[in-house]
Amino acid sequence: MKKSLKERLAILSDAAKYDASCASSGTVRRDSSASGGLGSTEGSGICHAYAPDGRCISLLKILLTNFCIYDCVYCINRSSSNVERARFTPEEVIWVTLEFYRRNYIEGLFLSSGIIRSSDHTMEEMVRIARELRTIHNFRGYIHLKSIPEASAHLIEEAGLYADRLSINIELPTDAGIGKFAPEKQPANIRRSMGNLRLKIEEMADPTLQTKRRRKFAPAGQSTQMIVGADGACDATILGTSARLYGSYGLKRVYYSAFSPIPDSSKKLPLIKPPLMREHRLYQADWLYRFYGFDIEEITSGRDGGMLDLDLDPKLAWALSHRDRFPVDVNRADREMLLRVPGFGTKAVNGILSSRRFRKLRLDDLKRLNVSLRKIQPFVICDGWTPHRLVDRSDLRAMFQPKPEQLSLL
Repeated sequence: MKKSLKERLAILSDAAKYDASCASSGTVRRDSSASGGLGSTEGSGICHAYAPDGRCISLLKILLTNFCIYDCVYCINRSSSNVERARFTPEEVIWVTLEFYRRNYIEGLFLSSGIIRSSDHTMEEMVRIARELRTIHNFRGYIHLKSIPEASAHLIEEAGLYADRLSINIELPTDAGIGKFAPEKQPANIRRSMGNLRLKIEEMADPTLQTKRRRKFAPAGQSTQMIVGADGACDATILGTSARLYGSYGLKRVYYSAFSPIPDSSKKLPLIKPPLMREHRLYQADWLYRFYGFDIEEITSGRDGGMLDLDLDPKLAWALSHRDRFPVDVNRADREMLLRVPGFGTKAVNGILSSRRFRKLRLDDLKRLNVSLRKIQPFVICDGWTPHRLVDRSDLRAMFQPKPEQLSLL
């Protein structure tokens, strides 16, 4: 029986929940209120995701289809999976997007798909959706397309003309893992597509000789996603792969998605999913590498097996392993060392550097910067405060560890 649009929407929106990379930060600001058209890249609505700047983003996150010719072991939509299948036509995706926006349900579209017929055929339909939303319906909301690495380069380039962000999934952190769990996918093709996309983004970002204006091409850049916990790779390996991706392809974000067991799964896969706290710690470590001046080796060298500490955030774990670097004088230390103090974020450090030019800072001044005094006190010196031997206490780690909880048997 042919499924109704509502039934297919339920199936394909549920199938899209495994895609994590749906933050719309980083794009250009477009608003139809003054210039006409429909939609905007900002505003409020039903929240589907949070941007790194804290904004609530409402996105229609769906698959074009969950049919797929590939048989990736970890994927719920693999060709051998016994899941209920559904498919939209491009016209239906366009209609649903516009109608949802008119009802203030969404601010934009996040579109991915299984591979049907061929990579080019699938990518061509996704590009058509974005193109018609922009050119025919004058849609100015946010569009994120999940690109298919095996698709032709000209299709991916055309997608960048209409989408705010493109993402190409690296899938797993190692080539060996991809070869074992997704043998039909070629890591070299994925990296080549990411490299070509970076070159195109940089090329279009250069101002033209005639108008001196930059052309719009995927203004929010490209991102990728890795599955965590499916192939046994340790956190050090995962973060090392992320560092290479950031450096080589200029990615805006690497998203980490904890492996979720699927029905009728292969014996190659683990029986239980990794703790969600592991995914959270990877994001924290990723942030330290990108914005706080830490090296991957520094973050992961404190524990055996290359795994992050699940009980403590990576910066605090590093500080406890390097107590000889503390306490830090907030009135004298440079920016690089202040960023390594547990409890200090980039905004707090900027506030410290700005305020201490006029007077010596005390604990009360730090409190006004919205930092946790309990967290920073063992690691800082300021006017009127010295931690004495607090940083050398043998039970300092226990002060920060979460308290044990009684598990329920029900």
